[in-house]
Amino acid sequence: MKTYLDFEKPIAELEGKIRELQHLADDEGNVDIGQEIRTLETKVEKLLTDTYKSLNPWQKTQVARHPERPHAQNYIDGLISDFTPLAGDRAYADDKAMLSGMGRFRGRAVMVIGTEKGATTEARLKHNFGMARPEGYRKAQRLMKLAERFGLPIITFIDTAGAYPGVGAEERGQAEAIARCIEVCLNVKTPLIACITGEGGSGGAVALAVGDRIIMLENSVYSVISPEACSSILFKTSDRAKDAAEALKITAQDMKRLGVADEIIPEPVGGAHRDPGATIMSLGNAIAEALDEFGKVEPDRLLDRRRDKFMKMGRAIAA
Repeated sequence: MKTYLDFEKPIAELEGKIRELQHLADDEGNVDIGQEIRTLETKVEKLLTDTYKSLNPWQKTQVARHPERPHAQNYIDGLISDFTPLAGDRAYADDKAMLSGMGRFRGRAVMVIGTEKGATTEARLKHNFGMARPEGYRKAQRLMKLAERFGLPIITFIDTAGAYPGVGAEERGQAEAIARCIEVCLNVKTPLIACITGEGGSGGAVALAVGDRIIMLENSVYSVISPEACSSILFKTSDRAKDAAEALKITAQDMKRLGVADEIIPEPVGGAHRDPGATIMSLGNAIAEALDEFGKVEPDRLLDRRRDKFMKMGRAIAA
């Protein structure tokens, strides 16, 4: 059963009619309603195209959060062969919100780190809805340094509302863990390709997104704070999340214009969840191009370029 967003109600109604007609055709084998179904399918395709051409930032945020979008595990399954999970921060515990390990991306040995939200209720609880704790960010630091030691490119898949804000996480140094993770990203002498596939929320996303190339899917978002939290702070109510999303400039298109994101990957009509396979393949092609480009750069030069990239980004935003 598909999950529809609020603004997709007209699409849901049309697709509901198509399903009813298909059931009718199955039950009444002598009824030919193929032409009517094809007409409705054409209308759905046009409505999807028109709707997704004009999404506002709040609607894009809803699409980025869609529960059926591909998650880190899907990208790993679709792009990484011989994947070997690596666990633990060697200090406290293993954070299930942070999937990580070694594998091969199109024949090339790589280190993969991703935030996993989970696709079912059980999986979401297991992965803490993609909100990593300090041990998750310390695991990421450990594996980035391991990748540097063995000369492995790093690929990150980012889809998180933010780092876990619980008391235990704060007691174990959440802010320090995120800051150190950013520091490692800036200093690791191996290509780092960051892919924002859904929500790029707050410091929890930045910790894995300080890379040589930042790739965003068309309907992903990247922000220092969620629209709801921003609305609560600025307007004393979460009801103005739509206004906050507009003001925050959180869409992939905004990020590209501001120089934060380097590349936007088009999604299938109706969002990545409508054709996960095509989305995964498109992102894989972009990752391959980035690895080909940065794999030829000397480590010290790579480091200088990455630092310059983020220093310029700060100046551009301040201006």
